[in-house]
Amino acid sequence: MTKRELVVRISEATGLVQHEVLDVVQKTLDYISEAVTNGEKVELRNFGVFEVKTRKSRVGRNPNAPETDVPIPSRTVVKFKPGKEMREGVSKLHLERKRGKKRRQRQRTTKSR
Repeated sequence: MTKRELVVRISEATGLVQHEVLDVVQKTLDYISEAVTNGEKVELRNFGVFEVKTRKSRVGRNPNAPETDVPIPSRTVVKFKPGKEMREGVSKLHLERKRGKKRRQRQRTTKSR
């Protein structure tokens, strides 16, 4: 889903003008981005948590030259931890896709007989 699609859906659901919805959505994203940039944790109930984490430095391997060690410096990254409802929804989606894949495999084997 793009920001544009989000704005259109909110506009249709609320009856607000798309331009006003765009302003609100953009301000919301700006404030979240600003808070995370300042190292703050942003917690949105029933959605998830954005927080800044520092990854430790480590040694990696070059796949083209496995004998060569490549130092990877520490860095700061943004992590997102989904809320309970989103986690459960994604888990259901995963199970549905898994079932669909098994069903398609069974159909292919029965057709080839």
